[in-house]
Amino acid sequence: MNQFRVFTRWRPLSTSDSPQTEIKRKCEEHANSRISMSLVPPTKSIRPWTSEAAFTHVFEATDHNKCVFDAVVAPTLPEVLKGHCCNLFAYGHSGSGKSHTIMGYDFSNPDEFGMCLAAAHHLFEKLETLNEGNHAAALQLGIGLRMYELRNKTAFDLLNGRSSCHVREGYDGQTHIRGETEVLENGKVRVRPVVTKPCWSFDDFRKELLAGLALRATGTSTVHDQSSRTHAVLELEIVTRALLDVRDAVIERQSELVPVAKRATDIYLEENVKGVVQTPEGKYIPNPDYQIDQARIDAAEGQKAEFESFVKKAEDHVEEIMRSSRHDCLGGKLVFVDLAGSEYYHDKAASVSRPKQSAQEQQEGRQINTDLLALKEVIRARALKQARIPFRSSPLTMVLRGHFMGSSTVNSHSAMILTVSPSSEQFAATMNTLKYGNLVGLAGGDKTAR
Repeated sequence: MNQFRVFTRWRPLSTSDSPQTEIKRKCEEHANSRISMSLVPPTKSIRPWTSEAAFTHVFEATDHNKCVFDAVVAPTLPEVLKGHCCNLFAYGHSGSGKSHTIMGYDFSNPDEFGMCLAAAHHLFEKLETLNEGNHAAALQLGIGLRMYELRNKTAFDLLNGRSSCHVREGYDGQTHIRGETEVLENGKVRVRPVVTKPCWSFDDFRKELLAGLALRATGTSTVHDQSSRTHAVLELEIVTRALLDVRDAVIERQSELVPVAKRATDIYLEENVKGVVQTPEGKYIPNPDYQIDQARIDAAEGQKAEFESFVKKAEDHVEEIMRSSRHDCLGGKLVFVDLAGSEYYHDKAASVSRPKQSAQEQQEGRQINTDLLALKEVIRARALKQARIPFRSSPLTMVLRGHFMGSSTVNSHSAMILTVSPSSEQFAATMNTLKYGNLVGLAGGDKTAR
């Protein structure tokens, strides 16, 4: 069975941390090549904690971003270049180093790039080689970037002015993230998905990434001064201009179908309402004074079917573009998910007192806990190859459904990085992060199958 890889990354003590104590910890490698970890609490009143053999690797504070990238992300890039989807999750409490790991703070030094920027840098090097000798601009390979945040059941498009989008399951059983409805001329109604910014060079990508990061939401809470209570999703997809153009054509054909389908529904209802009357007893019977104009209904339905065929033809064109590409990498995705940490805890291990939560914080904390539990159960169900995967359990797993299903290798090319603080003042938060990683590692590992 394919294992879900879980990594732990300890950050250095910061200047804001108390210099008096650092969490004492020990790692032990087991026969299955996985690692268990033991923590010694800062006070004797708290029992020591030892994980099971759930971790793939533990990065120490001296390991730089390049070291983490080489071990965690680089092995997934060949799969992306085969057209598969690989997912990387980052989990940890605020201040534990998630942003440094995923985004980085030095955007000019390749050795200090975060995982997302480093992945784009390596992919563009590969795409540059694949583009050699290909002079058709429409077929040049690039990276399409999508960035959005999830808060409860709403997504915020970071590359479109942080506009709000709806998370919905469509008639096709797939989850769609759509923006506000646009009413156009001639009754057209268009609902665009999350914006894809096409990047044809690494500099383009870096510019768009920085623009999106500037719109990430942070806010003050009773727990942290800069606490993001959202899950951030960054999707890197290998695209061509031809692929993006035909996807836009699908949206246009759908917008043209809306008024035609509405007219067909209105005519059907109008004719059927005229075709019945209500008796004094309250029963509905055929109207003897009106004959339903079936020809009018059939004409409207015929026009609707014609426009539906236009949509289907546009969708088939997308599939044809994918099939006819001479590069297997077209459509390959690398998805980074910066998970919100469930930081509202009441734990005897807490070394400092916690302020009382506001009602909004309590509600957000419950939703985040639901999301994180649902994610663990999805990983577990996929590892066990269960017939039913509980994607509908939360908005987060609904959104990630397409990414998980796009991975033909189940969990083996997906991973989670736990970012943790070595400060004894953060012992409870660090232990809770490792406990979650322990559950995820076991859910996607061999022990669950036994």
